[in-house]
Amino acid sequence: MLSLTGMAKSFYITTPIYYVNDVPHIGHAYTTIAADVLARHYSQQDYEVFFLTGVDEHGQKVQQAAAKAGIDPQRYCDGMAPRFRELWKRLNISNDAFIRTTDPQHKAIVQRYLQVLFEKGLIYQADYTGWYCTFDERFWTEKDVVDGLCPDCKRPVERLSESNYFFRMSQYQHRLIEYLKAHPSVSEAHAEFIRPPARFNEVLGFLEAQPLGDLSISRPKTRLSWGIELPFDRSYVTYVWFDALVNYLSALEYLTPTPSLDRFWPASIHLVGKDILTTHAVYWSTMLMALELPLPRTIFAHGWWTVNGEKMSKSRGNVVDPHAIVDEFGVDAFRYFLMREVPFGQDGDFSREALIGRLNSELADGLGNLVSRTLAMIDRFTQGKIPPNYPPHDELDGRLEQAISELTESAMVYLKDLRFNRALESMWELIQRCDQYIDKTAPWTLAKRAEGKSQLHGVLYRVVNALERLIPVLYPFMPQTAENIAAQLGLHPQIQGRKLLARPLAPGFDIAKGKPLFPKIDIAHMQGVSTMTNRQPSTAESAIGSTPPTSSGSPPAQITIEEFQRIQLKTAKVLSAERVPRSEKLIKLLVDLGGERRQIVAGIGKKYEPEALVGRCVVIVANLKPAKLMGIESQGMVLAAGDAEVGGLVTVLEEVAPGTKVK
Repeated sequence: MLSLTGMAKSFYITTPIYYVNDVPHIGHAYTTIAADVLARHYSQQDYEVFFLTGVDEHGQKVQQAAAKAGIDPQRYCDGMAPRFRELWKRLNISNDAFIRTTDPQHKAIVQRYLQVLFEKGLIYQADYTGWYCTFDERFWTEKDVVDGLCPDCKRPVERLSESNYFFRMSQYQHRLIEYLKAHPSVSEAHAEFIRPPARFNEVLGFLEAQPLGDLSISRPKTRLSWGIELPFDRSYVTYVWFDALVNYLSALEYLTPTPSLDRFWPASIHLVGKDILTTHAVYWSTMLMALELPLPRTIFAHGWWTVNGEKMSKSRGNVVDPHAIVDEFGVDAFRYFLMREVPFGQDGDFSREALIGRLNSELADGLGNLVSRTLAMIDRFTQGKIPPNYPPHDELDGRLEQAISELTESAMVYLKDLRFNRALESMWELIQRCDQYIDKTAPWTLAKRAEGKSQLHGVLYRVVNALERLIPVLYPFMPQTAENIAAQLGLHPQIQGRKLLARPLAPGFDIAKGKPLFPKIDIAHMQGVSTMTNRQPSTAESAIGSTPPTSSGSPPAQITIEEFQRIQLKTAKVLSAERVPRSEKLIKLLVDLGGERRQIVAGIGKKYEPEALVGRCVVIVANLKPAKLMGIESQGMVLAAGDAEVGGLVTVLEEVAPGTKVK
């Protein structure tokens, strides 16, 4: 067993390692932002934090995706992994390490653990016949399968008979049940091993309801070649979940400055989606028991996001692209919304309207307005310097001071307990208290009275003190905003590693009033962005895929069906994309039109990063006369929606071959 000596100030936080068979979406962003919030919080509390995320690159889905793309799996993975790194950079994620399961060091460690279990007699070979789900890459028993569908993903399963290696997982069923009962999830505030409480009950119920079978931990190379070879039988590769789960241990051996298994294990928190709770709570726990290693302190399974009340799917065309949201609203607003909208652990629904609503009411009218009005009064009434502090003048002053202490302390407790939305509610309540306090004390009136100067200074100082106390609450959620507020208060903030350092507030500091933290969103304008323009574009406008808004005073010119039929619209797959030098708007695309490649210059650079466009299926005008933009020839036009600015690309819901006509 590992020694836990000296672990009191260590904090090890992990996300799942994400499958690379698709580009990152809002679900990936949600888990990773939550982990980042915790990593930043504990770093501020002087814990030694190790924050791990990464990608899972083995398995049948990856092999199939690579084959579909016409490249080998390693090259496919090498192209997909940077997409996750780039998104984490954009979302201001402060991970210490990024693991890839194709790392040679990870492979060697997986094989070492497999060999240990094999030599202990905990892995054996046997013939097996069962129902296999390719999507989930797992076998199901006869009683699990209903109407020929996988009980998890509801996709068709196939009957397979083959010889495989099995891990004696059943041997640990009773021990795991006893462990769960010894580490109960009593409530949100006192949860231990499995969180939230509903997930604890789910896992315990699963284990008590039926005998736990042994786990197939291999796949024959004749069926699946893309994986880590078994060290004791090279004709098999490791089951993707056994490979993936070991990442939490292997990273501590080669991705830390020095091997740190004894420093950081057991993990403080594994953050996972509820769909992979069983693999973590049962598979991973029994694997650790077999290896005689401590179980993670907490496994927290959060909920899923729907979009406008519907499940996210590519076929519905409603998968939320985090890059697009950040482009439109900013990274801190996106982080705030995801952590604020629903209790962590429950399902949530994403909509632009909800995000705009919170941005306008809570960030622009709330936090941003409080900072702006407070600094404006200091600028006006105390010549831009933090005023001296005076003792409470009356009960109103005392109540605000008490609220500052109570609400900021509550917020920190909620944050530590992963009740992120409650922490932000406490912040929001304090902002409201400050606004009410300003309205009731009326500093603008006190400034007119000669005897009101000390009271005026006390009022302003108390509000500024509230803002200073909010900074450590805000920082894990909105790092840039917290740093901005600290700078405007004259606290000279500095970022050192994952920490935000600033000098303590004191009278006499010069403030540095800046631009509004969160400009209010014009809802009417945002609604117009998603509509298609009806004005016929000029040749130059067509070439960059952007048109000015139509005049509301006159209807669009009508065309005949014959005129419309002259326009050839086709689907095209983006093969590469790069920005045009000296232009923030133009992106040069190389597209596949089905046996023909074209270069198109599109004016979508304010909306999209080039990396986010590769692999997309877009719609182009294929018979447009070539035009030159900034000296680069464009051989067509990419269709996009928007009025003054591009709101989104025109795509097709179903997967079609490049060069297909759009009718």
